[in-house]
Amino acid sequence: MGRIKTIARRSFLVGSTAILGGVAFGTYLYKREVENPLEAGLGAGEATFNPFVKINAETVTLITPRADVGQGAYSIQAHLIAEELDVDLADVRIEPGPPSPAYYNGVVAAEGMPIAATSDTFLARTGRGAADVAGKLLGLQLTGGSSTVPDMYDRLRMAGAVARETLIAAASVQTGIPKGQLKTENGAVILPDGTSLPYTELAEIAAETPVVKDVELRDPAMWRDLGKEHMRTDIIAKSTGTQAYGIDMQLDGMVHATTRTNPAIGGGILGFDATDAEGMRGVQAVIGITGGIAVVADNTWRAFQAAQAVDCDWGPSPYIGDTGLQFDAVAASFVADRQDSRFKDEGDVEGTSENADVLEAEYRIPYLAHAPLEPMSVTLKLSDGRLDIWTGTQIPGFVQMNAAKIAGLETDQVHVHALMSGGSFGRRLEDDYVRQAVEIAVQLPDTPIKMVWQREEDFTHDFPRPLAVARARGAVVDGAVDTFDLSIATPSVTESSLGRMGMPAMGPDVAIVAGAWDQPFAIPNYRVTGYRVPAMVPVSSWRSVGASGNGFLHESFMDELCHAAGVDPLAERLRLCSHDLSRKVLEAVGEMSDWGSELGPNRGRGLAFTLAFGVPTAQVVEVTQTEDGIRIDKVFVAAEVGRVLDPVNFEAQLSGGVIWGLGHAMNCELTYQDGIAQQDNYHAFEGMRLHQAPQIMVRGLENGEKIRGIGEPGVPPAAPALGNAIFAATGQRIREMPFSKHIDFV
Repeated sequence: MGRIKTIARRSFLVGSTAILGGVAFGTYLYKREVENPLEAGLGAGEATFNPFVKINAETVTLITPRADVGQGAYSIQAHLIAEELDVDLADVRIEPGPPSPAYYNGVVAAEGMPIAATSDTFLARTGRGAADVAGKLLGLQLTGGSSTVPDMYDRLRMAGAVARETLIAAASVQTGIPKGQLKTENGAVILPDGTSLPYTELAEIAAETPVVKDVELRDPAMWRDLGKEHMRTDIIAKSTGTQAYGIDMQLDGMVHATTRTNPAIGGGILGFDATDAEGMRGVQAVIGITGGIAVVADNTWRAFQAAQAVDCDWGPSPYIGDTGLQFDAVAASFVADRQDSRFKDEGDVEGTSENADVLEAEYRIPYLAHAPLEPMSVTLKLSDGRLDIWTGTQIPGFVQMNAAKIAGLETDQVHVHALMSGGSFGRRLEDDYVRQAVEIAVQLPDTPIKMVWQREEDFTHDFPRPLAVARARGAVVDGAVDTFDLSIATPSVTESSLGRMGMPAMGPDVAIVAGAWDQPFAIPNYRVTGYRVPAMVPVSSWRSVGASGNGFLHESFMDELCHAAGVDPLAERLRLCSHDLSRKVLEAVGEMSDWGSELGPNRGRGLAFTLAFGVPTAQVVEVTQTEDGIRIDKVFVAAEVGRVLDPVNFEAQLSGGVIWGLGHAMNCELTYQDGIAQQDNYHAFEGMRLHQAPQIMVRGLENGEKIRGIGEPGVPPAAPALGNAIFAATGQRIREMPFSKHIDFV
């Protein structure tokens, strides 16, 4: 894959593109090695070689700092280290580690820059490098944007290799045998006579051995597990019901709490009467918190019941409170002073040819809740100037910082223990629930507290995916797509999210047009414009962020133009495709689905393609129109990620993305009345049912040199592929989600 095999230890910090960016930010500061957070807690005889590996006489511990929200992040990070360290994961301990700048994310920041994934210019490389520099200097420890594998691929392999070679050096010191005569196998250094020295027995001497700085990474052809089918480290626990999640945390003497805040978003509380609640069985306290109240009881159910018994005087929401008016505000934002970006502007979209057939369309997508299965929960204890927090989170550093502010502590007095999450889809990029719990802890010091939200609290106080309206105008000339002009208006996720983190949002928000402006098609006249809607209901990142809706907007209109031109949708995309890797993905999905073959009466195929998070992904959906509605029969998915590190999880992530994308397109929306979300539980926010799940065929392509992530790219093409298939089967073009407003599903 053209990678440099020998990587100096400084490559933990410096990559080739980052060097370019480092010039602008200060190369010295960027190259300076970050502090290893594992060193502070080392005991006698313990050794750490870098922020990712720790060894003592009992065990080897691997640090996997990217959050696991069900996507297998802990597992793949552990495998990356283990492959180079030469250990069996059944014999080691896996921990997420503490919040630390050492675990910064240098890839995710690049998603916020207007750099097309297909661009490899000097400016593009410099921009990506600058993003890596910013990630390091800010200590941006964050899980999201399908960045875990791209960001950690070299760093974790390097960590394992450095530890391996340092342990070999320690064995050489202990035995007097030259390093060149030693090798490693299954967690031990092997001497020439076959004697095995377990790493754990070398821990004490390794602690005194200088870290080996220059190492050689193993050729992927020699990998034992990576690239081959292997078991995720959490699969047994999850299959047997023994996996512990954040909500399962237990402390001795723990009390149980819940909170209730104004259902009208941002409305605050004017006062409350807790008389009835305080007299209920098991209730220990009713206290005020920002925007609402908290109830503390002897179990969670009693806390839930008492919270509903508190008589609260709520204030009105400061935002536009009704969905119809919210959409009116979006539609009114297609004006010059609301223009946020125009990253794609090629040719002349205004100068339509006289012999062109012009097509115009408007599309709408709704607010969507995250709705992870595990509700928001946190366990914590504030005592003697120390605050411990146990929760599932994608932003441990921000949790630590914000909790310290509320508790009046220094950040090093706050200890965040990241736990496995029962889903997120972006919801745990927020820390509102943790902040509430810290407010409770400040009022109840020396008391272990578990705070759990009711499901209704989660739905009504989510930061949803924003609603959007798109206006599209295109033209076909002589049986070919000639003009594509797409305008998208939506609130800014970046502005909203960074505002809650206390950070300014500077410049255009790429998320507004992500998955639309950067598509690899050489359309002669091609323009994508983003319009920023004034802030309404606070919004947040949702699985695949802007591309989640923009894939539907872009690919639905592309299909409409192909139909208007009378051309095959796959053939026309292939003709227009200007990116070799994307073309191969389109060809692959066409072959997989036997595109062009006859399906029979009342059946249809739909194709969609989206390049998101650097991953070209194409999907074909097959449907049947029955007497009772549309049945989704099969979905074919092809994606290019450079290298498939875990084939089983790769298929699971793409399949899950398909189900997620289809289910929300079919049935889901979050609507508001008087600022209150009207869907407050799963019965009103119903995704795909088990009997509706199609057969899904997945193919991973490995033609690219860059390693990519796969947690999100399967989502954006699903909705448009389904909509295009429904049109092929019925002749009905659906331009609004959820589709169930216009058609039935069986």
